[in-house]
Amino acid sequence: MTIKRTEPATDADERSMLEGFLDYHRQTLEWKCEGLDDAQLRTASVPPSELSLMGLVRHMADVERSWFRRVLADEDVAPLYYSDEDRDGEFHLTDTDTWEDAYTTWQAEIAAARTSAARFALDDASQGRNGFTEEPLTLRWIYTHMIEEYARHNGHADLLRERVDGATGE
Repeated sequence: MTIKRTEPATDADERSMLEGFLDYHRQTLEWKCEGLDDAQLRTASVPPSELSLMGLVRHMADVERSWFRRVLADEDVAPLYYSDEDRDGEFHLTDTDTWEDAYTTWQAEIAAARTSAARFALDDASQGRNGFTEEPLTLRWIYTHMIEEYARHNGHADLLRERVDGATGE
């Protein structure tokens, strides 16, 4: 399967543009993982770092879940991979963790995020609270933050992919 990234429209309304950029970055992370096996996807960048492509995908599943379900929609859902005891659990891969499970979970969280976001206008306040400031946030803020989060981690993914098999790209 070849991942097709859809360029965000240059003439869209604000919401469509924000959603377009977020989807573009989601597709970029998927593209960076394309064609690799489980061993390659769990390859850490440079010891002692445990950062891997599979770990990034697991991290983004938790990030999608946190901002769109817990904060925006105020759903009572627990983190998927991390805990108070292991704040970086998404990066601590075991032999039983697979790309198929990580990818399926990530895609399910993206679908849930879209469902949650569809119920809100850009300026609507979240039903839940930001865990850092306890303030409600607008959907616009969450979209902007998610674009930033993916963009930063896609930079990591570029370096990880190059480390794994030499593949480079935008």
